[in-house]
Amino acid sequence: MLVASSVLSSTPAFAVIGGSKSTYGPWAVRMLVDGKPACTGTVVARQWILTASHCFYEQAEPVADKRISFRVGNLDMRKGTTVRPLPGKRVGSAHADMMMVKVPLMKVRPARLSTVGVRTGQAVRQYGWGATCTTDESSCQSPVLKQSDLKVVRPDDPLCAGHTAPGGPDFCMKKVSGIPAGGDSGGPIMTVGVHGTEALIGVFNGSDREKSAEAGEVSQQLSWIRSVIRR
Repeated sequence: MLVASSVLSSTPAFAVIGGSKSTYGPWAVRMLVDGKPACTGTVVARQWILTASHCFYEQAEPVADKRISFRVGNLDMRKGTTVRPLPGKRVGSAHADMMMVKVPLMKVRPARLSTVGVRTGQAVRQYGWGATCTTDESSCQSPVLKQSDLKVVRPDDPLCAGHTAPGGPDFCMKKVSGIPAGGDSGGPIMTVGVHGTEALIGVFNGSDREKSAEAGEVSQQLSWIRSVIRR
């Protein structure tokens, strides 16, 4: 079963997380709730962060704006700059597990948005500050940005049975090197390319902590993302 990867409540992992330390990711954002690591996100415009909608709920209740903060501008979240949501300026997608959050102007390079859909067999890279252990995920959140390499599989692949389907808003990936876990929710799934040429192709929203992961497809939500940014 794929498990949503926020750490607002502790979720145990079932396999080695793996992955490697990132050396690049200017658009990556660490989300905190009450000052504690919760999720990951992506700067998609100078005042807008894209992350997962489920990161903003605790036991089905909305998390208040005043409890949320983001660390931006550094691969080490301890050295980043803190920004907070502008009150009442977050917008959720009606069709995918995605949330757009408006913040004060950031001096951060936004990610390029992919205008094309994912394809089966495509190599992608996931970024996040999530869990690095296999026990209590809330106790082993990484202070530095990490990454894992994955490969896109068919939406009806048995590996992701019950979680992705042809025509749906999410796509499925299998582990190549490392697997995202708690705290990585909402983080970027990028195309693989020369630094500065990558494009945001997905928003991570869950994994089985062992072999498979899923993400919302950015190209399917591109019109919505652009319309929110124009507000």
